[in-house]
Amino acid sequence: MLDKLKEYYDLINNFAVKGIGIDLGTSNTLIYLKGKGIIIEEPSVVAIDKTNRQILAIGTQAKMMVGRTPENITAIRPLRDGVISNYEIAERMIAHFLSLSDGGLVSYNLSQPKLVIGIPTAATEVQKRAVREASLSAGAKAAYLIQESLAAALGSDIDISSPQGNLIVDIGGGTTETAVLALGTIISGSSIRSAGDAMDESIKDYIRQVYNISLGEISSEQIKTDYGSAWPLDNEIEFQIKGQDIVSGLPKEVDISTIEIREALNQPIEAIISGIKEIIERTPAELITDVMKVGISLTGGGSLLHGIDRRIANATNFPVKVSEDPKKSVIKGISKILENKDIMSILETSMQLKNASKKISIN
Repeated sequence: MLDKLKEYYDLINNFAVKGIGIDLGTSNTLIYLKGKGIIIEEPSVVAIDKTNRQILAIGTQAKMMVGRTPENITAIRPLRDGVISNYEIAERMIAHFLSLSDGGLVSYNLSQPKLVIGIPTAATEVQKRAVREASLSAGAKAAYLIQESLAAALGSDIDISSPQGNLIVDIGGGTTETAVLALGTIISGSSIRSAGDAMDESIKDYIRQVYNISLGEISSEQIKTDYGSAWPLDNEIEFQIKGQDIVSGLPKEVDISTIEIREALNQPIEAIISGIKEIIERTPAELITDVMKVGISLTGGGSLLHGIDRRIANATNFPVKVSEDPKKSVIKGISKILENKDIMSILETSMQLKNASKKISIN
């Protein structure tokens, strides 16, 4: 096994300047260029004209169009729940990001770059193949996949090669990845569809049901960021929200409290906690003893929700810590694979090794 890992790692580290890491997230895409750093951090959104299928904008410009366009223009997220849901649009989005000159891709002459891409822990073979094929069609020479939990652990400075058990919870946009790691492998893990997007939807649903106000996607996300919490605040406040009255269709303003927003967020937060408890129950006792000592590590944008660490700690009786710069944990982990020759790769095998094993089994 170690020989296979070393072979894969040697392969990755021969990328030279053509090595590119991608955190292809439901909400945001981050791209890391070997020797250069993170050069792209853009929303995973594509605006298209439905009449002729022409792409009008990608990334930040496309997200700014959400809820502000005529009927013939729609903003699409080509990834849902961490995996590709619209292959054609995903391919064109990846190609666009790879071709951007502002950041160095063109100036580095990166024709046919080799990619390392983070994928959800529970991604199926079909979903993995879709990510690979979209990357190859977008111009990549090769695409190698790493589970996001492993990448996030690396990016959080966790020694994943150690026999000591570590539990990492990556709360992203579309999914929450929970995994117990030891000896460079995922001992038990899950991927649930309760994360940042579900929190936004819960806020929208609450405001609609209680106040008969329709909120847009961007507005509900902003409320979560500014006023959302998972644990009581020292100073609860009231603030004003503006939206469209469902009955009259006219603008409407109401005062709402941070307590109500926390109530709105309760369901997705409880789903995340239930997922963590399920993984704990499936994990060998020795490893759980390790986790009780070192604590649960939180990563991903959702871990920035105020008090979510205290909420999880209270529910599980485990110490909980939020990783430094948690929104970039996955891409930082991928960057370590690309940059550091002393780190053994966590992928089970390289794509070439997998293909070789398939040929052997067929023969």
